[in-house]
Amino acid sequence: MKPTAMFWAAPVAITLILSGCSKNGGTNLAPPERSEVPPARVGAGGAGANLTNDDAFVRDVALKNIAEIQLSQMALDKTSNPDIKSFAQHVVDDQRDAGEKLKSAVSAEAFDWPVELDNRHRETIDELAQEQGAAFDRDYLKAMVESHQDLAAKLESRLDVQSLEDWKTAAAARTRSSRAMPDPHAVLSDVAVRPDTSSNAITRKINEWAAHTYPVVQQHLDAARRLESPTTGRGL
Repeated sequence: MKPTAMFWAAPVAITLILSGCSKNGGTNLAPPERSEVPPARVGAGGAGANLTNDDAFVRDVALKNIAEIQLSQMALDKTSNPDIKSFAQHVVDDQRDAGEKLKSAVSAEAFDWPVELDNRHRETIDELAQEQGAAFDRDYLKAMVESHQDLAAKLESRLDVQSLEDWKTAAAARTRSSRAMPDPHAVLSDVAVRPDTSSNAITRKINEWAAHTYPVVQQHLDAARRLESPTTGRGL
């Protein structure tokens, strides 16, 4: 994903604890679930590793991407808050670019690329379409936080665990020192998020896409949390 200067982003604590689930050695099958181990916290590394294969991963990520774009296009029309409007435009631009890159990466395979939203995402969009003003702003930001949390967790399942831990550590340190979330590519280019390894060419492409996309998704998440906090605080 192309670097995007996001002046609206602000500090949000980034968890430094990665889940203890083991990587699967580069295959596209997730490790078996163990009932005695509690699920990993969303956004904490490997939390999205319940995906069964590349096709399921691509379809799920594509659906979230389409839903975030449609919700943000709605926000551009509905919100009168300039900060939320700016955030929504960033989401539209960045997620559209990410979707095009993912579709190109898997174009050689007969993956089940969604042409329309499923019922769950459509229900959220239909509900927000009925809202106006502060109620819309509140529920739009809530939807963005939840969606980006889930998306970040799924991307983490495709990343090298050690590089992800290093990236989160560096991002947290620089956030504390600068009081602003660093640019995900330019500032943290010396601490790169690496894709998980795989012997499968298509899996490698998907993992590389996830590593390129993850930093900006995290920055979207941080911005959505920052914007959601004052609206929640006003009791909207």
